[in-house]
Amino acid sequence: MNYFKVPRACPWISPWLTFVLLLCTVNSAEAQDHLLYFEAQGIGGYSSALHKAIFYSQNPDAEMQTPSIGFDYVKRFSGESGDIATFALQGRLALMVNAEKDNDVKLQPQAYNAYLKVRTPGPYVWVGHNRAAFGLSSYLDSHALLLRTLELQGFGYDRDWGVGASKDFPWGDLSFTVTTGSGMPIYFNGNYMLAGRLGYGVLNRDNRTVGFSFGCGKTLETMGYELLNPDPRRMTLGGVDVTWLRNNLEHRFEALGGTWLGEDTYAFLYRFGVNLGQEGRLKLEAQPSYWKFGSDDDWQVSTSFSFLATPDLTLRLGYTYDHNTNDNMVVFQIYFYRKI
Repeated sequence: MNYFKVPRACPWISPWLTFVLLLCTVNSAEAQDHLLYFEAQGIGGYSSALHKAIFYSQNPDAEMQTPSIGFDYVKRFSGESGDIATFALQGRLALMVNAEKDNDVKLQPQAYNAYLKVRTPGPYVWVGHNRAAFGLSSYLDSHALLLRTLELQGFGYDRDWGVGASKDFPWGDLSFTVTTGSGMPIYFNGNYMLAGRLGYGVLNRDNRTVGFSFGCGKTLETMGYELLNPDPRRMTLGGVDVTWLRNNLEHRFEALGGTWLGEDTYAFLYRFGVNLGQEGRLKLEAQPSYWKFGSDDDWQVSTSFSFLATPDLTLRLGYTYDHNTNDNMVVFQIYFYRKI
């Protein structure tokens, strides 16, 4: 199956070719102002609804938290006035094991971050595959975490292809993106998404931020690289997100409402975390979430335990209960991330 679709006048492009081109880009980069990391993760668990072992944390077709190896490359371009641009490329080769289809196995190349970000006299401008300006996922890096934002639960996209702009102010930040509204794969079928977020508070300085987001367009229903419905559907969403860090405690809240994929939708989550031990190497988190999509609704309760064994190695244990499927899912993750 091909995962990337381009206009009818152009040929289909295989993700394998894209992955090779990305690797060639990394190997041909010769500069001192760059960082290259090796990333690997193993994950396995058990689903009470399936009565069998699973090798993913969320969904067999999702791009997040599957056994994989990859790289994370960042290159900075500088001038006399300082940094003028940043190139980021993060790719992996993932082992996708579908426990719902008799453990169907496939290897899938994935491009996660793939963008060029340029400093202008006004905002920073980026083009490529990056974060859409909506909700917690617009500033919280969740690609290695077991707990999911609303965007990762299917109400938006953690990453999307397009262009964006952002500007920092003493009181907060403002960002805006124009993307394909397809998530991980590239499709052009009349689909698009406009999104913007206004944030009050600088998280690294104030330990808190409140964001107000708005998005509209015609978006596609995708799961990882799988296209679930080829027809774009209307999207008009408003959202609010809050992050508050105090001492060793973390509070994160996110809510959205409006129309998603042509259906009346609203959803919210609250994530509470506590950092324990020296240098916060132990973390306990709990997250209830609820959503209503059209006539369907559901709620989940998730917990996560993280242990930073070494500066490069993190061990995570997660549990999720899903009300609709009556599924108790336990997963264990080994995550390795080291500078080369």
